[in-house]
Amino acid sequence: MTRPASRLGWLDALRGPAALAVALHHAAWGFIPGVWGEVDRRIDMGTWGVFVFFMVSGYIIPASLERRGDVRSFWIGRVFRLLPLILAAAVPALVLAAYGLHHALDPNLDRRALPLVMLGNLTMSQELLGLPAIHGVMWTLSYEMAFYLIVVGLFTVRQVHRSAGIAMGLAVLAVPLGLLLPRAVVNGGAGLAAAILGLAVVAVILVTAAGGRARNAAAIAGAVLGLALVVLGSRIGAWQGLTMLAMMFAGTAVYRAEQGRIRPRTAVAAVLVVLACGFLAKDDPGWGPAIVAAAAFFGAMYALRRRAFPRWLTHLGVISFSIYLLHPLLLGNTPHLAVYFLVLLLLSHLTYRFVEAPAQRLGRRVAARWAQPTCTGGRRSASGSASRSTSRVSGGMSPPPNTR
Repeated sequence: MTRPASRLGWLDALRGPAALAVALHHAAWGFIPGVWGEVDRRIDMGTWGVFVFFMVSGYIIPASLERRGDVRSFWIGRVFRLLPLILAAAVPALVLAAYGLHHALDPNLDRRALPLVMLGNLTMSQELLGLPAIHGVMWTLSYEMAFYLIVVGLFTVRQVHRSAGIAMGLAVLAVPLGLLLPRAVVNGGAGLAAAILGLAVVAVILVTAAGGRARNAAAIAGAVLGLALVVLGSRIGAWQGLTMLAMMFAGTAVYRAEQGRIRPRTAVAAVLVVLACGFLAKDDPGWGPAIVAAAAFFGAMYALRRRAFPRWLTHLGVISFSIYLLHPLLLGNTPHLAVYFLVLLLLSHLTYRFVEAPAQRLGRRVAARWAQPTCTGGRRSASGSASRSTSRVSGGMSPPPNTR
């Protein structure tokens, strides 16, 4: 059965396969290591899924912010979209780890560092602060957070139309910076620096959401902070970190072209420049084909965006964030690959229904009550009447990295 064509249905059709690809990438090494080794040396399916998510985020996040026309509503929406499921995944991860059934935080972690680790994880910036993740796949959310900070900064100073140029600039910049900074400069060992930067993320969100005279300055500072964290804090190096950020802005360029704000060939050029500069960013034969395949899959679904998709496929997209965050909990705890996916899909459906969906509804009510009536960077709009079609991004899914 197919679902009637919807404006964002094609994005759900992207998210579902991307989430399953990351889950398969992690599970297959345990269930079919020989076969998966042959697949992985040709194309890294985890990287493929992550980059699909990055392009989806790049496309939908600026669109969501601009439709709302309200930074406060945007941040409220992100908090209620992401944190409830992050907490719902982190708690069982810690419980399973206590019984030796899952690897969460290092059991030898100094308890005095736990508040700092929690700050990093709850602000989704731990990957860029050199802090351990409570849940390994959350690493990609740190790049999403950096993207949010930059997008809010651009929106506030009315520079949202520059996405194609930003994508190409970041991709080109990634090459020399990647050679100069192959590893993170920001290190979790410098506890004070990590604490200051983590609190800075919180401060930027609160000040830009609150509005007032300091909003513009905070938004600009947040954009600079987001970019600096990716350049200096990317655990996998500035080249790959900036490539991820550039890919998100390439997704935004596609959205701009669809809206008629830039020429389609400009968006295509942005994507091609990102792929060209990112292709050589990692000494891994599966990396380059993965990011090219991700862009090709995104482009194919974009071409079919006015078509109707099967209900099962769009539902996979709806529950994709749950698939992404919950699948590591089942690794090593299921007897067969088929059982692994059956349990994962059932669990993801339940967490979407009882955690994600209620939290999103609550977030919309909170946003409608507390939204700002106008916003500098977008059209004037009562945030309560702003479009409610927000992204279900998984975040991206995570790597982690491990998909990294």
